[in-house]
Amino acid sequence: SLDFWRLLYVLLKQIHGGRWTESDAIDTQIRFVKSALWYHGYDRPQLHQLPADGSAGSRELLLAFSWLLHRLGLLEQLLARNRVKTGDETSVCTCEDDLPNRQEGTTEAGPEGGLEGRVDVRYLQWLNGRLRFQWRSLHAQHQEQCKLLHKIHLFTSGSHMDQILGHFSVTETDLIRQPENYTQLLQLLESETMQLEAFLEWKQLEPVYWQWMETVLDSMAEEGNICESQDAHVEKRRLPEVTSCCPWADKLTGQMDRLSRDLLALQDQLHQLITQRKAAWWEKVAAREELQKEGFSATARKIQESVEVKLRGLTSVHAPKKDKMHGSCRLVLRNKHPASKMGFGQSQGSKEPVSAVSATEVIRELQMREASLQRELEQLREECRQRLDEIAEGLEGVICISP
Repeated sequence: SLDFWRLLYVLLKQIHGGRWTESDAIDTQIRFVKSALWYHGYDRPQLHQLPADGSAGSRELLLAFSWLLHRLGLLEQLLARNRVKTGDETSVCTCEDDLPNRQEGTTEAGPEGGLEGRVDVRYLQWLNGRLRFQWRSLHAQHQEQCKLLHKIHLFTSGSHMDQILGHFSVTETDLIRQPENYTQLLQLLESETMQLEAFLEWKQLEPVYWQWMETVLDSMAEEGNICESQDAHVEKRRLPEVTSCCPWADKLTGQMDRLSRDLLALQDQLHQLITQRKAAWWEKVAAREELQKEGFSATARKIQESVEVKLRGLTSVHAPKKDKMHGSCRLVLRNKHPASKMGFGQSQGSKEPVSAVSATEVIRELQMREASLQRELEQLREECRQRLDEIAEGLEGVICISP
């Protein structure tokens, strides 16, 4: 069990980009593994109930390890993180995320933590200003890095053996200037080659592993059914005793029955009310269609225009291969080719052109995403203004001046 805890600790630390040492306490390792598994969605209670000293739970850890292999692609992520990068790469991501859902969950959990009313608005404004300053500094540094990369690619243009690339990367340029670093790079490449060979061997034996895991799951399911039947038998045996020794149980059951009958009656009344409201609504709609055809058509036109604007921002999501633009791409300079072929590429010593991602396409996708977010921001601001106006109307003797 201890070896398995350490293994999961090391693997998850590498995925999350953290540092680890063998001298870390076992309880610290176990807490990190449990929290990381919970973060990734593994909420099996049997694992999170294991003791903090790591004295038990080897089969639960095996199940969690198999879940990581299947759900997260653990080995593929480790290979991608430990890959030796000889080219200049950048990360490209135009995927839609579920950030509003996470924000809603954070907002709902805020008052429960007792933080409401404790934070000064001026402190939040100071944090926002500091964040803006750091973001601008980071953006300026990134622009400077792009300028230096462009100079290296431009000065070494036509020097690379691969005509698809045509220029050296920063690593290759550094190896030309300092040939003694070639030995270290060669060792890293040999280590990566050994990892890839081990991964290929694992891929050949992977079906055997999953067949074995099926037997493990079957045995765990049988033991779980036995435990559940025993618990149910104990509950059934003890239930009459509890009922007989608790005189308020019959009274509580009667109250629950009365509440159930009341809820059914309310449900019937609600259905009748909805039917009446629908009939009245359709009568009003028919009358307004006859009297206000021009106003109704103008409103419909406005709604149609707003829907078209929103759909225009969603066209990129439904476009093929554009909604999955995610990952790292190698930067390749294209000065002598048309603009449709300029930008990113993923060629690694191949003589045939491969599928490339144009920088112009990425910029266009990000601009459309920015416009969509800007529209959403304006909508939220307008809702906040309306809410503030409603609050201000309820204040007597107070004059509110907008900033």
